[in-house]
Amino acid sequence: MSRKLIPMAIAYDFDGTLAPGNIQENSFIPTIGMTKAAFWLKNKARAAKHEADEVLSYMTFMLERAAAEDIPVRKRDFAEHGKTVKLFQGANEWFECVNSYAKSKHVKLQHFIISSGIKEMIEATSIGNRFTKIFASSFAYDANGAAKWPALAINYTTKTQYLFRINKGSLSVHDHGLINDFVPHEDRPIPFTNIVFIGDGETDIPCMRLVRDQGGHSIAVYQPGSKTKKARAEKLVHDRRADFIAPADYSEGKPLHEILRAIVDKVAANNAVQIMKRG
Repeated sequence: MSRKLIPMAIAYDFDGTLAPGNIQENSFIPTIGMTKAAFWLKNKARAAKHEADEVLSYMTFMLERAAAEDIPVRKRDFAEHGKTVKLFQGANEWFECVNSYAKSKHVKLQHFIISSGIKEMIEATSIGNRFTKIFASSFAYDANGAAKWPALAINYTTKTQYLFRINKGSLSVHDHGLINDFVPHEDRPIPFTNIVFIGDGETDIPCMRLVRDQGGHSIAVYQPGSKTKKARAEKLVHDRRADFIAPADYSEGKPLHEILRAIVDKVAANNAVQIMKRG
């Protein structure tokens, strides 16, 4: 009889975690005639003026600026911007490599995105098809395919909801039934102890802390070569937000691989112990 695979998940932030900077900065913001610094500064002022959520504000600002510059904002246009995104070293090969290692330990590894970035852009990146689900900010479109308003805005506090969705197997964002139902921990598809969160900054702290507090693991990554970002990641470990830090280099043999393999080993060992306890 075949051995049942152990469920495990990695949830990633996207901006600054799998790719440098914010995804809108690669080609969209230059297309609407702004620098990234000017765009985010203006958006912060807009959000403060209206006491608005900064994610909802930036999404609306994107549409307003695009209209002013006569730039099309259909789903396929966002996808074209997504295709320009340059990922961190080794990201394209990471998934096959870690999946293979997990499988050798009888672990079924799934990957998820939880991001404030634009879903339509993330989906179009070279790794967009590697994820079981991409939870990210997205737009609603009219009959002509043009983006009209934000359909979903994910900010740093609402990110934690999607960890519970992964934990409970409630992956449809419009369905609030299962996510609000009581489900015994032992009946949840992916236990928190088998969840890893990988992020890069302060906006990831609620997710990092939740996963750690529930018995899982959090990894803070930083842009290779940046002393400032490394110091920020070290502070996350010092403040007990994250368990590990590593450069955002996903190449085989780098620290991220060593950390992830150690966690997979631990998940497999814990599962073996539980089986022995049950006799």
